[in-house]
Amino acid sequence: MVVDSGDRPVAVVEVTDVRVVPPARVDLAHAVDEGEGYTSVAEWRAGHERFWHSEETRSALGDPEFTVNDDTPAVLERFRLVTALRTADG
Repeated sequence: MVVDSGDRPVAVVEVTDVRVVPPARVDLAHAVDEGEGYTSVAEWRAGHERFWHSEETRSALGDPEFTVNDDTPAVLERFRLVTALRTADG
């Protein structure tokens, strides 16, 4: 079940693959398939580092020094949409 920011169900997905790799081993297929518009692994890495190292993320984690490097495990998940659920907004 996928929920929105208000904890309302919006979709049912099926996880089809999970890999745990360091960011340095993320491949182009994963970067592109994320659907965020990345056209290279370098773009994917830069975008994710901006997020991971942002004040907002560090604050949410309660760790002002939080950092991700080439040795940090990253969970790469693939899934397929089973059902899109209708919300009150749509």
